[in-house]
Formats: sequence, C-alpha cells, structure tokens
Amino acid sequence: MDHQTNEPVPPVASEPLSRRGVLRAATVSAAAVGTAGLLTGPASAAPAAHSPGRRRVPVDRISIQLYTLRDQLAADLPGTLTALRRIGYRRVEHAGFVGRTAAQFRAALDAAGLRSTSGHVGIPQPFDAATWKRALAEANVVGCKKVVHPYFGRDAQGRPIRDPAVYRALARDLNQAGRLAERAGLDFGYHNHQLEFVPLTNGSTGFEILAGQTDPRLVHFELDLYWTWRGAHDPVDVIRANRGRVRQVHVKDLDVEGGFADLGDGVIDFGRIFAHEREAGIEEYIVERDDAGTPPRAPADALDTARVGFDYLASLRY
Repeated sequence: MDHQTNEPVPPVASEPLSRRGVLRAATVSAAAVGTAGLLTGPASAAPAAHSPGRRRVPVDRISIQLYTLRDQLAADLPGTLTALRRIGYRRVEHAGFVGRTAAQFRAALDAAGLRSTSGHVGIPQPFDAATWKRALAEANVVGCKKVVHPYFGRDAQGRPIRDPAVYRALARDLNQAGRLAERAGLDFGYHNHQLEFVPLTNGSTGFEILAGQTDPRLVHFELDLYWTWRGAHDPVDVIRANRGRVRQVHVKDLDVEGGFADLGDGVIDFGRIFAHEREAGIEEYIVERDDAGTPPRAPADALDTARVGFDYLASLRY
C-alpha cells in the first residue's frame, strides 16, 4: 500500500484490508476462539486498583496514534494537528500521511509544533527489501525514530492463524526488517492485537514464537494493552516475560462489554501496568481509541478522546 495515501494503517500486503475491516474481523475472530474466554480470562481475576504512588508518566513521552483521529485529520489536517498541540501533545504516531507526501506531512507537523516520533508501517509480504527501504526512507523524512509493523494474525479466509510455521516465517521477516531499519537509523517494533495470543496447533502462541525467534536487538514490542487483555493475557505477565523489549505501549481502555472506552472510563488499571515501566523499558505512552470518531460518534469527538487521554496520563500517579 502506498504510504503517501490517506489509508488508515498499512496491512499485510497479502491481506488488502483497511484497519476498520481488521477490527470487524477481530470481533469475528474473538467469537471463533471464544469471546467469553477472551473477556473473562485475566480481566475477571484482575487485582484491585493499584495504589497511587509518586511516579508519573513524563509529559514529553505522551503520544497519540493518529488513527484515532483519522476522519478528523482527513477533514482538516492543519487544524487537527494544531488542536493536538494545544491539548499538550508534543509527539504523535502516524498511520499513513493523510493523502500527503512524506515531506508535506512533515511540514504540517512542523507547522503545528509536533513530531512524529513513531509510525505504523507494514512490512511487505512477501518480504521485499527494496520496498521496505523506501518505506524507511519516508519514515526518516517524517522524522520518525521508530517504525512499527501494525497487524498480523489472520489467514486468507479471515480465521485466526494457528500454524506455528506461519509465525516462524513472520519472525524471520521481522528480523530482516529490523536489520534494515537499524541501518537506516530507526528502531523497529511489532504491534499486537488479540490474535497473537490464540493457541496454535502445537500449544504455543504466535506471540511466544515472535518473542522467542526475533532478535531483541532488532525487534521490540509495542504492546497494545487493550488487545492484550482481549487476548486473555495480563500485560504485566507479558512484560515480565519480555523484560526490556516493551518500549512502547498503546494505552487504550476496555469497557465492561469488551469494547473501547476513553482512558479512565474502562476497567484497565493502567497504574498497575506502568509500575513495571522500567522492567518493560517503556519509552512512549501512546493514546489510542479505534472508534473515537466513528458512528455513533462524530469525527470531532476524537479530539475529546485525545484530550481525555492526555489529561488522564498527565495526572496519573502510580
């Protein structure tokens, strides 16, 4: 997919879906593996709320995934970016360039006083080094320090991947992508959904394979806290098993029905998770809500989500 177009998040090349389609499919996949199990696994056994402490999220490490505001950005790119800076954001994570070239998108960020320190860029599938190098060059134009592969986990029929060999092949591709990213001066990460936690035919999970067969020097994890819970895994357990590799987190709340919520309105105890930030190696706390500006909400409502998310993280003590 052309990274200069206004597409949501580049999916795996063999699976031409928008990220909105991915989310619909994720719901189907959740049903396929047992929605009750996904939502009542660790969540039902979650400990009591974490006691407030003296630590806080550094304001200059708070970011927002621009997919949250995709429709509002499409309607008014400069105005929306300016609004984010007024809220207090200094950095963002891009998901495409909203119909601009990389240089034009960088200019819009500069005008608003923002930096895109990270970007969602899907690795080519099958892997192609030349295509990936062009994507890395664009990321450098925009000013990114990190690039993150955004999505994996479904087969051609839309079902959860259960073949361990598929994840082993992906791990090899991620290592190649990470090596080229390192040469381009960029850190490379992998962003999860719930599908990486679906049991495979050998009893392991895709996430376990990716963690075990990717080079920690080349591939870190951008742990999506919402999707990790939806995958019936406690983010704290994932952090403990991957010390130093969870350098970014998508801070996204889970409502009581298993859907999305603005930060602080759902059931996830973020303070409890962030208490393990040093163990994890967290460098960025990225606000996201996938349905922030889609019906029945209006595109402009995504700015409310952005404001609530920033204020929540800036005021959190743990």
